[in-house]
Amino acid sequence: MASLGQIIFYTMIILIVIFAAFIILILALAFSGAGSRVQSTNTSPIGNLSDDVLLSCYLNKNNHQAVNDISVTWKKANLAGLVYKYQNGAPDLTDQNSQFKGRTLPFLDKLMTGNASLLLKGVRNSDRGEYTCSISYSEGTGEVNIYLRTAAFSAPTFTLLQGILATHASWWFPKPNVTWSDYDGKVLLGNNILTESSTGIFSVVSTLQPVNNSGTYTCSIENNLLISISQATITGSNVSWSTYFTYSTASSLLASTYLITTTSIALCIYYLI
Repeated sequence: MASLGQIIFYTMIILIVIFAAFIILILALAFSGAGSRVQSTNTSPIGNLSDDVLLSCYLNKNNHQAVNDISVTWKKANLAGLVYKYQNGAPDLTDQNSQFKGRTLPFLDKLMTGNASLLLKGVRNSDRGEYTCSISYSEGTGEVNIYLRTAAFSAPTFTLLQGILATHASWWFPKPNVTWSDYDGKVLLGNNILTESSTGIFSVVSTLQPVNNSGTYTCSIENNLLISISQATITGSNVSWSTYFTYSTASSLLASTYLITTTSIALCIYYLI
C-alpha cells in the first residue's frame, strides 16, 4: 500500500504534466498562425466608426513573386452571402451581401503577390464580428480569421481660460472614463461631463482647476478598447498638447494566463523539492 508521501509525490507529478500540457496548448494557440500559408498583421483590429479600416490578409512567403491562379474569398460569421470575392482574374460580387456593397476595396495591384487585404470603408457598428479570409492558388490553400472590433474615438482639444484647463473630445464609444494627473503622476480631481447622442456616441468635456501657469498635465480618456493619453503643457496663458492612442489586444489575456500557469508549475516543483 502506497504511503501518504508517495501519493503526494505522484499527485504532484500528474499536476505538473497537466499544467505542462496546458502551457503547450496555450502557446500553440498563440503561435498557430506562425507557420500557416495565410496570415494577418492584425487579427483583432479596431475600426473607428465612419472611418475606413484595413482587414489584413496575405500569403506567408519570403518573396514578391507573382502568384498563379489566385482566388480570394472574404466571409463574415453568421452573415448570408459574402463580404468580397475575387476569382478568375476579376472581382466576383454576385453573392456579396448588401451590407458590404460599395464598401470593400481590395488592392488589386497587390493580389498577384499574395496580398489579399481588404479596406472596409465607412465602418459601422454592425460590421463588428469575425471575418475569414481564404486564399487559394496554384500551390495550395489557406485561411485566417480576423475579429473586427468597432469603437468611436477622437483626439481631444484643450483650452485654457482664467486658470481653468478644459478638454473636449466629441467622438467616443463605448462610454469612456476621464482621468487627470500632474507631471509626477499624482491623480487630480477633474469635473467630467459625458453627453450621449441619439446614436450612442459620447461627447466628453472635462475641466481641471486650479492649474499652474507653468506645468504639464496628463489627461487620459479610456474605455475597454482603447485609451488616448494627452499631455497638455501650460506656458503663461497658452496651452499646447500632444496625444497618442493605445489599443487593447487579445494577446493581453493570453499573456496573463501564461504567467499564472507558469507560476503554478513553479510552485508544484518547489513543493516536490
